[in-house]
Amino acid sequence: MFLWEWLQIAVSWILVIWHQFWSLFLDPDSGWAWTLSIVGLVIVIRILLIPLFVKQIRAQRNMQMIQPQLKEIQAKYAGDRERQSQEMMALYKDTGTNPLASCLPILLQAPIFFALFRVLQNIAAEAPVGVFKWPQYADLLSSAHDAAIFGVPLYGTFANADETPSPTNTRILAVILIILMSATSFITQRQLLLKNTASDNPIAQQMKIMMYIFPVLFAVGGLNFPIGVLIYWFTTNVWTMGQQFWVIRNNPQPGTPAAEAAEARKAKKAAKKGLPVSPETSGSVITGEVVLEDKPAVRTQPKKKPRSKRTGPPPKSS
Repeated sequence: MFLWEWLQIAVSWILVIWHQFWSLFLDPDSGWAWTLSIVGLVIVIRILLIPLFVKQIRAQRNMQMIQPQLKEIQAKYAGDRERQSQEMMALYKDTGTNPLASCLPILLQAPIFFALFRVLQNIAAEAPVGVFKWPQYADLLSSAHDAAIFGVPLYGTFANADETPSPTNTRILAVILIILMSATSFITQRQLLLKNTASDNPIAQQMKIMMYIFPVLFAVGGLNFPIGVLIYWFTTNVWTMGQQFWVIRNNPQPGTPAAEAAEARKAKKAAKKGLPVSPETSGSVITGEVVLEDKPAVRTQPKKKPRSKRTGPPPKSS
């Protein structure tokens, strides 16, 4: 309980700090000032999660690299689940692979998501929570409660639209945000599956199932999400999609369509520079992710011997 309260304080404090920043340019009581504060919260959280994202990428790469060994273990101990599990755990330990690392960013965002949900719920009820209990921020509670975009309060949900000033606007905005949230989730999963997953990856089928299940879960659950939470989740999905696009383009998994596309771009770039791209020819040789360039030949001149060691008659004196 103590940790949960501190998490609500952290979330509400980041919102308030961003609100103070945007109040320099916008009406402090406007819904856009509070909406951009939620976007700012996403930026802060995702920057803090970058180290975990790097671990996630490494874990995914390691999992891809050890797939042949995992298949051998599964085939060798097909009738012994316990031994199969022991050997797989030993392989994970030896290679420094953590299968759960790929889920860490999502798992760590969940408490923040629910803390924001709780903060917005309390704002709807005008019940102070987090830093809104502090005297210096108490007056912001009513500002956050009255904040609205397109006539829709940030605490409004599709399910309780009748309790908002404009039920129709609330439902329309909620549906638009739910569609955007579900679509960005689907695109992100599809991008990962089609471009950065090898065809022989055994978890490809699971990823395909998740690609369709997650958007449906978001769509159903989104009916009860406040507008502010829908904005948060849509924004973090856009961040994830952009971050994943950069990684897939610049650091793709070996043996995937993205890796082949990266090699093709390197070859095209080398061709534009007039550099050969095959080992048979002189010049640059592209091997995997490393471009090796041949140094230009340097013409060397034979060294002249010192005058004292030169042979032959001495020069005639004039």
